[in-house]
Amino acid sequence: MERTVSEQINIEEELKKSYLEYSLSVIIGRAIPDVRDGLKPVHRRILFAMHELSNSYNRPYKKSARVVGDVIGKYHPHGDQSVYDALVRMAQNFSMRDPIVDGQGNFGSIDGDAAAAMRYTEVRMSRLAGEFLADIEKETVGFRPNYDNSLQEPEVLPTKVPNLLLNGSSGIAVGMATNIPPHNLGELCDGLLHQLDNPGCDIKEIITLIHGPDFPTGASIYGGRGLYDAYTTGRGSIKIRGRVEVEERKKDYQSLVIREIPYALNKSSLVEKIAALINDHRIEGVSDLRDESDRKGIRIVLDLKKGVIADIITNALYKYTPLETSFGINMMVVADNRPATLNIQQMLEHFLAHRREVILRRTAYDLRKSEERAHILEGLRIALDNIDEVVAIIRASKNAVEARENLMERFGLSERQAQAILDMRLQRLTNLERQKLIDEYNELIRLIEYLRSILNNDEVLRGVIRDEIKEIQDRYATPRKTEVLEDLEGINILDLIPDEDVVITLSRRGYIKRTKIDNYQQQKRGGKGVAGVSTSADDFVQSFCATTNHQQLLLFTNLGRMFMLPVHQIPEGQRTAKGAHIANLLPMDKEEFVATALAIREFSSERYFLFVTKRGMVKRSCTELYKNCRSTGIIAVSLKEGDELLTVKEIDDNAEVLLATQQGLSNRFHISGIRPTGRGAAGVKGIALKGADRVAAGVIMTGNGRNEVLTVSANGYGKRTSIEHYPLRNRGGSGVINMRVTPKTGQVIGAVMVLPEDDLLLLTSANKIIRLSVSGISSVGRATQGVMLVRMENDDTVTGFDLVDPNDPTQCETLG
Repeated sequence: MERTVSEQINIEEELKKSYLEYSLSVIIGRAIPDVRDGLKPVHRRILFAMHELSNSYNRPYKKSARVVGDVIGKYHPHGDQSVYDALVRMAQNFSMRDPIVDGQGNFGSIDGDAAAAMRYTEVRMSRLAGEFLADIEKETVGFRPNYDNSLQEPEVLPTKVPNLLLNGSSGIAVGMATNIPPHNLGELCDGLLHQLDNPGCDIKEIITLIHGPDFPTGASIYGGRGLYDAYTTGRGSIKIRGRVEVEERKKDYQSLVIREIPYALNKSSLVEKIAALINDHRIEGVSDLRDESDRKGIRIVLDLKKGVIADIITNALYKYTPLETSFGINMMVVADNRPATLNIQQMLEHFLAHRREVILRRTAYDLRKSEERAHILEGLRIALDNIDEVVAIIRASKNAVEARENLMERFGLSERQAQAILDMRLQRLTNLERQKLIDEYNELIRLIEYLRSILNNDEVLRGVIRDEIKEIQDRYATPRKTEVLEDLEGINILDLIPDEDVVITLSRRGYIKRTKIDNYQQQKRGGKGVAGVSTSADDFVQSFCATTNHQQLLLFTNLGRMFMLPVHQIPEGQRTAKGAHIANLLPMDKEEFVATALAIREFSSERYFLFVTKRGMVKRSCTELYKNCRSTGIIAVSLKEGDELLTVKEIDDNAEVLLATQQGLSNRFHISGIRPTGRGAAGVKGIALKGADRVAAGVIMTGNGRNEVLTVSANGYGKRTSIEHYPLRNRGGSGVINMRVTPKTGQVIGAVMVLPEDDLLLLTSANKIIRLSVSGISSVGRATQGVMLVRMENDDTVTGFDLVDPNDPTQCETLG
């Protein structure tokens, strides 16, 4: 059987045509709001169905299921749940700036809880929604057939309210989307009035009246370039921040209270996110978190630990949680039956044009009705002036038709006038009723004259629009909820934190803390020290660093990796506190530990890092190469097998280096002997080691007044030696003696350049810390064992030391 084809179809063209039609259907008929009433079809149909049901604000509530049933049965042939979801959102005061549905029952919550089923909830239009449908019966808008041609529905609502900007809108269509934020009604009315009185005004004048979005959940926004772009071009992005307040609990204790959150943010998710950050130690200093929100408003409470700076936690909340979020504004609308991106002035112009058309159509309707009524009253006046003759004509007529014709012929009346005379009740013949007719007629004549002036005089028309806008403003405008700030840049934490001298201590097992240096009292040489860090029996403090709160702490591990931490972010603790584990701050491997720490205020192209390894390798690299450090760390130096990074120093081009070994040898050479290399290089040999000897320290000689080398041994001995006793040689040599190492002194653990006015901090394996003056340490030659600095008990040893320079509080030297 053969098949005949009457018409050939190009499938490519047919697909393009069909997809285009589908796209336009979604854009215009579903996802994008109309610029005139600011409503999508489903919302418009919901309001019209409620209007048809007389479900107004001053009438009893009706079941939501009743409204949804009318909407899907008469106007919107889609799923009932989608219609109910739209109805629910119209009733939520946290979704709509000014709700247009008054709901009774469970309509969901800001925590993301779903509304109760439609059979349980009840609704009616809000008082504001009545203004959306005012005068709809006066032919103010066009109507079109519904989906099955059985009923008529409005193409647009004759709203008096600029709903598009008042409640905003969001939706995703095909190939385009819209996201319009809500605004304050009072400010919108001010903008409309200014635009009405100054049609050619600059858009900047409008922006000065409409300060920015006004979200139902309050919060604060940054009215910067993004908002200006959005208002002038239709596209832009703004930042929204929740409102956080500080409450005093008791002496030296505070709480942070979140009272307002960004628009469309799920409060429950926010609380969960904050809790996760606290548990992961990304937000430190919070002792308790709870949600105390109720029907009176949002209240999320964070109790802070003693001494924690509230602004630091607030800034962390803004940085790591959705408490600060971006809102992308895209003012895509349907204008003149096609999608368009408009600026705020164009939106106001479209609304004013809509109001002008509605008022003109309403006026024409009222004029027609008034003229018809005046025409009837003129006939009644004629009848009353000739009542006896009218009665005689009626009595002489055989029927109503003949009576109507006789009256028309005798008095020159129209058919409607004659019929009105026949329908007139006898009580209208009284003098009182007669006067009422005359008064009504005179009033109608004045009304007709006024209505004609609206149609014929544009100034009168503008006056009507102006009066209606003012009436809406006076009746429904409410104070602004969202604060518009000039600047929402991040809080400068360093401005909140005093640049105090602190000591960073780090134990071998990775416990780190920050302690004010005032907690350590200066003692005389040979003292026993004060209690330092409290550690477990198999742990001891391996390194510490004297620095300030405003510096960056660079942590270099034994495997050659570098991590960066702001000093003020390191958890603060008392002198005897154990501290927080470094694993909570840095993602290090199992066999990796911090070998040395270095505090730095800024990275410069003229400064260098000197890397020293235990097997005598040295490397010089520009500090600028290390300024961009990932949270997972970066490779700071490549190490040969069996080698470990010992220490890192910050140097310049004029520095000299002294490498001191554990067996008491040293090699002094100029930094120019080390060619600058890249971040991943391995370096060159700095000193030739013999046997099992290893480098104990790398000393930098910068010519800053320090001209003595302080060497410290494991058993608590130390000495000062003038730099003149160390000959300047080439790198890679075996070196000369630095300190006479004996079983009594123990191996050298480190060396550093000092001044007599410096203070020295010593740490022992028994976790004792002693602070003493360098001036109390003898100045002797190279080949001596020095004097006792701290008295060792049992098998204790010195594990590390550092300098405190009163003339340079920003200096930090970490020794191997």
